Amino acid sequence: MNGAQALIKTLADAGVELCFSNPGTSEMHFVAALDSEPRMRAVLALFEGVATGAADGYARMAGKPAAVLLHLGCGLGNGLANLHNARKGKVPVVNIVGDHATTHTQYDAQLQSDIETVARNVSPGFVRTSRSTAQLGEDAVDAIVAARGLPGQVATLILPADVSWGEGGQPCAMPTLAPAPVASDTTVQTIAHAIRSGKKTALLLGGQALREPALLAAARIAAHSGVQLLAECFPTRMERGAGLPFVERIAYLAEMAGVQLAPIEQLILVDAKAPVSFFAYPGKKSYLVPETCELHTLAAPDQNAAASLEQLAAALGAGAAQPRLQAPQRPGRPTGKLTAPKVCKAVGALLPDNAIVIDEAITSGLMLGVMTQGAPRHDLITLTGGAIGQGLPNAVGAAIACPDRPVIALIGDGTAMYTIQALWTMARENLNVTAIIFNNASYSVLNVELDRVGADEAGPKAKSQLDLHGPVLNFAQLAQGMGVHAARTHTAEDFCQALEYALGQSGPHLIEAMVPESLSGTKRKVLPWLLKSLPSLPQPVAQALKRKIAP
Repeated sequence: MNGAQALIKTLADAGVELCFSNPGTSEMHFVAALDSEPRMRAVLALFEGVATGAADGYARMAGKPAAVLLHLGCGLGNGLANLHNARKGKVPVVNIVGDHATTHTQYDAQLQSDIETVARNVSPGFVRTSRSTAQLGEDAVDAIVAARGLPGQVATLILPADVSWGEGGQPCAMPTLAPAPVASDTTVQTIAHAIRSGKKTALLLGGQALREPALLAAARIAAHSGVQLLAECFPTRMERGAGLPFVERIAYLAEMAGVQLAPIEQLILVDAKAPVSFFAYPGKKSYLVPETCELHTLAAPDQNAAASLEQLAAALGAGAAQPRLQAPQRPGRPTGKLTAPKVCKAVGALLPDNAIVIDEAITSGLMLGVMTQGAPRHDLITLTGGAIGQGLPNAVGAAIACPDRPVIALIGDGTAMYTIQALWTMARENLNVTAIIFNNASYSVLNVELDRVGADEAGPKAKSQLDLHGPVLNFAQLAQGMGVHAARTHTAEDFCQALEYALGQSGPHLIEAMVPESLSGTKRKVLPWLLKSLPSLPQPVAQALKRKIAP
């Protein structure tokens, strides 16, 4: 075997049987070796950010990593944003970056760069340049082990061309991974004692704690001891819908998150970090946990969250408690002129059972959570790292991981253009994805942030940087040009008809929803004033306003 063949066999033996690729010259021996391993599926992406985002979406749903093949430091750089999202979501990815042959680097050719330095931004726990063909298999196993352990991570293996083409490659066997540890008895008893104190307590769930086993254990604790269940703002993967416990997500806007957290006297972290604001704002706190709130950690990201919650339930005597589950409930079908809330309402009304919902709708998706909370059971994937352009690639990966499940991706118009090439891969692979693009011709969230950060009043040049008019994008035509069936809709009736058609047909579909901005005009002008006033309002009033604006 050459190095590339040994590498691919090592990956497949370890259960890494999918490679999203955007290769170049240095990776041609790896590309040629793909045919030597029938277990390895290769999926081409036309942009590196699609490949990395697809690997992220695949791993979130498959529970194991895919490989990504990228070309040199520039290719890695192009895929960096979605690797950042994977890192923040603790998602396992085996990132293979081709490099010049070791004998060629001395010449500082046009594409020569410091790949390791670039990689450490998204792979702080594992970056390695393989130095020999004989060692490559062991290097690959080390990368897989690093990616698959808790917490999951992006592991980057840099593959020089001569290591890839060299003869004498040796596949390496994957060791058995040790089970993740659980919370210590001391930690469990300390937290159980805190809950029994009667203080207002909340469990903040993230990562693996938002999957069914952990959710049910947390819900038993809530039913028995009266604790509140909260979820991190942007979950990696959250199981929700009818028949599962309802968990309230922390709001994106720091002022509203403050309203949610204000009454909490004890906050218990379960595979989650203490809430902080997304950005810094003049005169506002970045750390959102109230000063009077005591913080506990039941399970760190490298621990078994579900087992730790079961231990806590047992310590509290909550093992037999009946968890409160979300009742089935759907909104009615919307009618009239199309708006973003009506799109969310239509999704709630028509969402099929066991769907995968990907939310990168930004401001247009404010009503998505409340409109789908009683819909048939589904998985929710969100923008974990805040780097836009994740949603469409995530849909590619999720659809490949779960080919028998419908995938619905709700995407803002600005973010869609970052990785629009994902539509071509959907068509090429005939994936069961319905992409919904909210076309409001604006970077709407940035118009909101312009006011929140206290910047000077926007003039014409400033406003032009946040506006997508002139020309207005036509996503239906873009999709058709890449082989995806598409429809442009202006009314709620047309949208519902298009969604029913897409869900009833195999293959990818795109529905362009022509909508006004959800936060514009008077709403946008009033919002900063309203947010500023929330801390001084009585808690019941502040909480009611929060539910009205972002339920």
